[in-house]
Amino acid sequence: MHSTERLYHADPFLLRFTARVVAHGAWSGAPSVVLERTAFYPEAGGQMGDRGVLGGLPVRDVQVDDAGTVHHLLDVPEGGALPAPGTELTGEVEKLRRRANMALHTGQHMLSRALVDVAGAATVSSRLGETLCTIDTDQDTLDECQVAEAETLVNAIIDEDIPIRAFFPTPEELAALPLRRAPKVTDNIRVIQIGDFDVSPCGGTHCTRSAQVGLVRVLGVERYKGKGRVLFSAGPRARRELWDEAGTLRAMGRAFTCGAMEVPAAVDKLRRELTEAREALGAARARLAEHTAGALAAALEASPDKRVVAVLDGAGPEQLRAVAARLTSRPEAVVLLAGRVPEGMPVLIARGASATFGCGAFLKRAAEAAGGRGGGRPEHAEGRLPPGTDWPALVASLSP
Repeated sequence: MHSTERLYHADPFLLRFTARVVAHGAWSGAPSVVLERTAFYPEAGGQMGDRGVLGGLPVRDVQVDDAGTVHHLLDVPEGGALPAPGTELTGEVEKLRRRANMALHTGQHMLSRALVDVAGAATVSSRLGETLCTIDTDQDTLDECQVAEAETLVNAIIDEDIPIRAFFPTPEELAALPLRRAPKVTDNIRVIQIGDFDVSPCGGTHCTRSAQVGLVRVLGVERYKGKGRVLFSAGPRARRELWDEAGTLRAMGRAFTCGAMEVPAAVDKLRRELTEAREALGAARARLAEHTAGALAAALEASPDKRVVAVLDGAGPEQLRAVAARLTSRPEAVVLLAGRVPEGMPVLIARGASATFGCGAFLKRAAEAAGGRGGGRPEHAEGRLPPGTDWPALVASLSP
């Protein structure tokens, strides 16, 4: 099919154009429009495709096949039809998306170059996603200090506002260029040259001067599928993320009644106070469990079968476990405990080392009888019954 002329190769800032429909095509089973030429960038090389309007219809996707045919997938109203071959259409590329993608792609080239220079880490793949951009390198791991140094180098190049050239070199010119990586195609090789900093084959849309990138920001370093991965952002997206994060930091400052830069200290103080409160609560619960177990121990000793049945107001599963652990230190003990909390009635059955009571089987029967749930092992079982369940009466009704 027709190989589409790519207008963005000559001018990445071209957003409005006219072109004639030469054919209807298909992409993944969906009908498409094929133009003689287009300013819409199709998804390729890790870069997202453009969006916009073509002939008054929204462009929902742009793809390219192996023959170089660009497929424009349009949102056609129900009952409508694609523009007929021979029709001249006006296309309008969505400016903000294109501008963001140009900055992200150019930023990726620059960061990939800097990672080679600083860390000796060559890029093996990159992905410019809707919300996250990544560079995977040939290194197993990446030193975060070196990645930070690479980020600093890239932003210094941005500040220098050096020219960026996109061109199709002759075979002789190509052979003389210090390419960062080998081309993925053999014909019509397009090269992006960022001053004397980086030279790389690429068919994407890029800025024409480094300052247009604005900034490159590393978001993190991780290991992914055996490769060192860098997560990054650039341009308008990075600026928006910084604004959002700064807004969140200011909001936290207001909540803590402190300045934005004092938030880390306020969080550390809150964390210490929370740790102290948890320790105090744990100690109080331990004392309560000890007291409760002591009160129930008399009933346990007085029971001919060494069983104790009790309902503890306000006790959740953790408190029931603490009480049961103290009582079942007696080898012959069997404890059948329930708590009373707003969300229901947690129950726990446990036995001592020499007891033979089947805790799991008994609780399963109790849950079925009361409309709750629960089960477990012969020596320990837990569950939850509906609020208001008469636990002692239920245990009595099921006991032999």
